[in-house]
Amino acid sequence: MACVMGTLVLAAAPIGRPEDASARLRTALADAPVIAAEDTRRLRRLAGDLGVPLTARIVSYHDQNEKARADELMAELLAGRDVLVITDAGMPGVSDPGYRLVRAAVAEGVPVSVLPGPSAVTTALVVSGLPTDRFCFEGFPPRKPGERARRLDALADEPRTMVFFESPRRLPATLTAMADAFGADRPAAVCRELTKTYEEIRRGTLGELAAWAQGGVLGEITLVVGGAPEPEGLSDPAELAAAVAAREDAGTPRKQAIAEIAKENGAPKRVVYDAVVQARKAP
Repeated sequence: MACVMGTLVLAAAPIGRPEDASARLRTALADAPVIAAEDTRRLRRLAGDLGVPLTARIVSYHDQNEKARADELMAELLAGRDVLVITDAGMPGVSDPGYRLVRAAVAEGVPVSVLPGPSAVTTALVVSGLPTDRFCFEGFPPRKPGERARRLDALADEPRTMVFFESPRRLPATLTAMADAFGADRPAAVCRELTKTYEEIRRGTLGELAAWAQGGVLGEITLVVGGAPEPEGLSDPAELAAAVAAREDAGTPRKQAIAEIAKENGAPKRVVYDAVVQARKAP
């Protein structure tokens, strides 16, 4: 006799207003035998706001215990009990717990289902005013300055619109690092407290937004950055290096010359700097 497995259900939670919850989410919360919640208190608050009585066995499932809890939840699924995973806001597995459990379920042939719903990624993207035809999600930038700079440098030539999450405390440093890596004139939007009472969409260049953020920012942040523009000026490394050398010969300091050539040609400063370094190494 074949074993009947449970279904792993990934449930999108409202990112702000409880009334954004779907009817399917209400039903699933009421009927689920097991609920794995990133924050059990927030789950109970959401259920209360929705008027949904919870009869499930509720377990915590967050970044710190995700790996250890996966075995326990897999045991429930293999025993034939459905498991609903819900995070504080948005879709489980998108910068939130869920990925490990999905991988384990797929490996065991356990059915996986999704209750679609609110997403800070797509909400910020469409309200940003930046191109939506092609985009990529980059999650949280690294916290350490050196690692963050290297990650952003690697994205300097990315042509698609980019969506990031960031904490309000690190936002000023991240915007400054992005202005250095992508160019201060790159268009962007800071989306704060999406769908909530004090929602704010701040649009501008990375340089303008970095200056604004120095005054302090509160709330949940989703950051949208325009992709790299098509090169309109010099793009050949040798030509870029020669242009910098000409500015230096005219008395402009090298750092300033690199910044000027980068801005005039729509190239990231890192690309121009690398071209100068390679030119100096050439015999």
